[in-house]
Amino acid sequence: MAEKSLEVKNLRISFRTNNGKVQAVRDISFDLERGRTLAIVGESGSGKSVTSRAIMGILAGNAIVEGGEILYDGKDLLKIEEDDMYKIRGDKIAMIFQDPLSSLDPIVKIGKQITEAMLLKNKASRKDARKEFNNTLALLKKNMAAASGDEKLATELCATFDKFCVEANRLENSYNNASSSAEDLIARIEDILFKASKNQKADGLLLKEMSNLFKSVNDPFFTAKYTAQIAEADSKMKEVAAYKPKKNETGLPQNIVDALTSVEALLREMVAQTKPNFFRIGYYSLKHPGEKLTDRDVEKLNEESLVYLNENFMNQFIAMANEGVRYAHVTSVSKKKEVLAALNEAKTYFTGDYKKADALKYAEKLADQVEDSIDRLEIVKDGVAYTFRSSMIAGINRYFAAVVNDPKEEARFARQTAKREALLARGKKVDWKVIPKSVHNLDELKGQIVSVISRLEKRYNDAIAIELDCKARSIEIIDFLKEKASKVVYKITPSMAKEKAIKLMEEVGIAEPRMRYNQYPFEFSGGMRQRIVIAIAMSADPEILICDEPTTALDVTIQAQILEQINKLKKERNLSVIFITHDLGVVANMADDIAVMYAGKIAEYGSADDIFYDPRHPYTWALLSSMPDLDTTEKLDAIPGTPPDMIYPPEGDAFADRNKYALEIDFEQQPPMFAVSETHKAATWLLHPDAPKVEMPKIISDRIARMKAKQGGA
Repeated sequence: MAEKSLEVKNLRISFRTNNGKVQAVRDISFDLERGRTLAIVGESGSGKSVTSRAIMGILAGNAIVEGGEILYDGKDLLKIEEDDMYKIRGDKIAMIFQDPLSSLDPIVKIGKQITEAMLLKNKASRKDARKEFNNTLALLKKNMAAASGDEKLATELCATFDKFCVEANRLENSYNNASSSAEDLIARIEDILFKASKNQKADGLLLKEMSNLFKSVNDPFFTAKYTAQIAEADSKMKEVAAYKPKKNETGLPQNIVDALTSVEALLREMVAQTKPNFFRIGYYSLKHPGEKLTDRDVEKLNEESLVYLNENFMNQFIAMANEGVRYAHVTSVSKKKEVLAALNEAKTYFTGDYKKADALKYAEKLADQVEDSIDRLEIVKDGVAYTFRSSMIAGINRYFAAVVNDPKEEARFARQTAKREALLARGKKVDWKVIPKSVHNLDELKGQIVSVISRLEKRYNDAIAIELDCKARSIEIIDFLKEKASKVVYKITPSMAKEKAIKLMEEVGIAEPRMRYNQYPFEFSGGMRQRIVIAIAMSADPEILICDEPTTALDVTIQAQILEQINKLKKERNLSVIFITHDLGVVANMADDIAVMYAGKIAEYGSADDIFYDPRHPYTWALLSSMPDLDTTEKLDAIPGTPPDMIYPPEGDAFADRNKYALEIDFEQQPPMFAVSETHKAATWLLHPDAPKVEMPKIISDRIARMKAKQGGA
């Protein structure tokens, strides 16, 4: 089963307005899988951007989240506090907006705008990483001690692991700083030699600054093999620093060019050298303080330190961790079985009659039992279990809010209707409509509470049936701890942030990034500004990237470049991407899955092949029929009419008034989602077994035939 990065379940969002409540998103659900791109396509007002803003936690102040969940890393993003959301927004989930100028400060240089978030987030990230490291290691120690009965040994092993992780990361951080300084110096030398080749005047202060930077390339592991060459290069850099350009002199003397070229070649060789495995070396260094390791061959040192680590610590630690993992899993499974019995009883309780206070008390007690059954050593958190409490409480509150408010809403609707009818009966002109009543099906709301229980019940039954690989889980925990320990010591300085920003600018296709680092947004074209925004979004190495119509304001050739850039970043970084657009053609070559939205609902959902080669919903047909391509010679079809006013949503299919294939039932009842295949579903009555057979428009079937013929020919 593919790992899910994000789950959206039954999301419903409305907005308060002076004219009534606008139902923007109406009960949508989808999953975003790791490393895949989900495109959300639809006309303006379909609810695409509202969905993305709900994920980011940046909905407008008049928004009402009427129901649903957005699950990420064991948290419901709709219910967490802003302090917790701050750690996710921009860091774990980043967003690129339609207009880059709305995301950039016009009076701040773009370099500062890229580095600002890096510096602010780094401090918080290090603090959080230390907390997660400590909590996970403490949980592992607790279970190791419980499984073995030897608390002293468990404490000793975990304390040693903590110490040597810190030592390993101290060594690696020093090495990385030296390597970053070397790369920085290489880039500066490149810039100076490029300007010299163009006969531009050299900057004496910059040359002196480069000499000082060379001195920071001083990590013993990084420089060990190059002692003699570094001494020679240091002499050359002093010669460079001493050089003072004359008043009208351009370019650089040949001796300075030769010196810089020689230093650059040395630095490149140093950056490319085999890096020591500091996780292995850290333990040896901890146990042999003062011993000089830098003179030894790196590959041999890596191999020997691994043998030493395994024989003297890691084999025993993993063996004991395996027992701790098994103990935690067995304990969790035993408690899950008890919870399953309680969940079965809860389904009966919540289908009956109950008072709010009693229901909340029952839910809290059940949630305590669920939380006690969670295996906290699972690195990939079970979002259903972790959000069970908040989901139950939200469901109960929603039900009783409807019990209280629905009669009031019915009375308000009756008053307004009676008033309007009385005015019409007296022959008065009435230019206003009665705002539709917003009432709920109480049985359906109870069903939603029960569905939360049923979902957890299924998840727990699946978890119990799976046989755990304890060793794989232990390695996963150790890798997680290594990652967090690395973040604890990874301090980003302003100079490091600058170099990372310049690399990001180069990565997103901005030429001469070092020079353009100090420019303002107005000095960039629209396409280049969008690349800057992408660089800002990628600066925190997010897991999920949301692109909200990032190419709409750009011309076609620039659109293609930006799409190619996003695809490249996705593959290189294993990103999960949500791409929002009104144009199916834009996502044809980049989407893995497509959700077609209309009037706040998902009309059709499937893989890219499903949507382009086997579309089933008339709205999808309409979008495809209005999409130009190079081979279509006939006139494209326009979609007649306009989307409905969502203050007064239609009773049936929202697309019915614009749908030339609409059936009578489309105007009376909303269609459910009909499954076309395991990956493909569509909400149209045309898929009902009793519906008349309707062929897709000829313009689409002809296009599909051409595409298949081209693929066959290729």
